[in-house]
Amino acid sequence: MLILLVAKLVIADTLSSQNLKSIDSILKVASTEIYANPDNVIKLGHKIIKMAGDNVDYKIKAYKIISDAYSSRRDYEKSLEYVIKANELLDETNDELLKITIVNKMGIQYHQLKVYDKAIQYLDQAEQLIGEYPVKDSIHTELGKNYIVRGFIYKEKLSCAIAIAFLDRGIAELKKSNKESDLSKISIATYNKGNCYLLLKNNKSALENFQIAVQMAKKVNAKSLQAFALKGSAKVFTLEGRNIEAIKALDEALYLSSEVNDLILNQEIYMGLSENYLAINDWNQFKTNQQKFIEVQKQIKDRERLSVGESLGVKEAESKANRDELSNKFYYLLLVLFFVLTLIVLFFYVIIKRKNKEIEAIKSQIYILQNKKGKEA
Repeated sequence: MLILLVAKLVIADTLSSQNLKSIDSILKVASTEIYANPDNVIKLGHKIIKMAGDNVDYKIKAYKIISDAYSSRRDYEKSLEYVIKANELLDETNDELLKITIVNKMGIQYHQLKVYDKAIQYLDQAEQLIGEYPVKDSIHTELGKNYIVRGFIYKEKLSCAIAIAFLDRGIAELKKSNKESDLSKISIATYNKGNCYLLLKNNKSALENFQIAVQMAKKVNAKSLQAFALKGSAKVFTLEGRNIEAIKALDEALYLSSEVNDLILNQEIYMGLSENYLAINDWNQFKTNQQKFIEVQKQIKDRERLSVGESLGVKEAESKANRDELSNKFYYLLLVLFFVLTLIVLFFYVIIKRKNKEIEAIKSQIYILQNKKGKEA
């Protein structure tokens, strides 16, 4: 009997170990597909949640990777929804590095939604946790992301000069991590540096950064990031009157973006193509790309309306659920009050009945005593 019990425990432990290894493999695959195939990453994330069972750490990682995939699709509200789910589980984990990752991610999501005060609040909290973490070689990625997102915010709220300083600090930290997965983050940061240099009218530095961003994105096959960086290079070419080079870069960007289906990116590419074809007096290509730009713009508006509709539908469902819950609580409260009132009435009924009996008994005793006194007289 004891041998059978031990055998069962060994088999269960082996199956559990195999399950965790399988989850690790899925997470690894999913992390490489965030930009190339976000829809598949979302499916894999939900699969991990089911496989994780009671393992809180894997559930947090699954919610986080689903959130990353929605960010890649520019569905930032949905992305926030899943990172909040991860954040709600942080009290149940002892993995301090995982806590840093999620708090950092909260800051990133609020930045993407342009809620900058909340973003800075979470970034400050993450930076404090990073400072307290004892193994400094393990926090280069998170510290790098923290600096980069601050750079994005300072670009909007302060100046490009300050933003570039923070982007450089972030890139330096990411390079220290020596992780291949961080190359996509370096590409994003470098692309944004290019945009800052464009605003500062430093075309040479802008082009250099866009070209580096392309190289970094190629190393991890991040096609959407390559397309964005090529679009940035085309912007420089357009400003310098190098329209043929701009068209070539935009055509390559369009080819890469066709596999990603990023409508915002496609809109900007078609707009760039129409501008450059107009500059070289190619009216047919200008009209073709202008029409595609208008079509994509309509698709974006339709998607936004659908998103708003879905959001309102979700809010209405939540509102109905809250009303139902309040109604249930109200009826429960009425039932409790009725029960309590019934008990109070019964209590007083019993008391009054008992007192009446006592009064009747006293009256009887008085009557008997009065009769005795009458007879004695």
